[in-house]
Amino acid sequence: MDSENNNGKGIRLWTFFTTFFRIGLFTIGGGYAMIPLIGAEVVDKHKWLGKEDFLDLLAVSQTVPGVFAINMSINIGYRLRKMGGAIACAVGTALPSFVIILLIALFFQQFENNAIVEAIFKGIRPAVVALIAAPCIRLARTAGITLSNVWIPLGAVMLIWIFKVSPVYIILTICVCGFIYARFIKPQE
Repeated sequence: MDSENNNGKGIRLWTFFTTFFRIGLFTIGGGYAMIPLIGAEVVDKHKWLGKEDFLDLLAVSQTVPGVFAINMSINIGYRLRKMGGAIACAVGTALPSFVIILLIALFFQQFENNAIVEAIFKGIRPAVVALIAAPCIRLARTAGITLSNVWIPLGAVMLIWIFKVSPVYIILTICVCGFIYARFIKPQE
């Protein structure tokens, strides 16, 4: 179902806030770990956006400066209910983290050198990697990544990771290559 069919006008801003508050509250690992939860809520459960619209908003959210999860929530909220939706979704996403960090800051020195707390954080790290990898694989399928073109994202990862190439240059290069392909090569196929 495209967002044009379910444009969000009948959805209360409180629903946006509580949906994104729950996502922000129960997601460990940052913005990328939120992708499957946001997708499950926005695309699968509420059907506020279609998969293609979600993927487009995901791409836009990654290209603008700022915190990814906040960018994503603002884009979704704005798409569905303009400024009110953007604010409700952004505040819902950010508020849990703000409160948790505030509480941690108040009590951090008491637990800073605690072996149990350190062990908990070491145990969370592998789970966070899995939380980030799972949506990447799902998004790759939605974006049409196959064995014939998987070299593009893998090459970009290698350039960033091994050769320390700025992601800005990679994005610009891929945009130019995509334009050339769409304008000159694909029409001839």
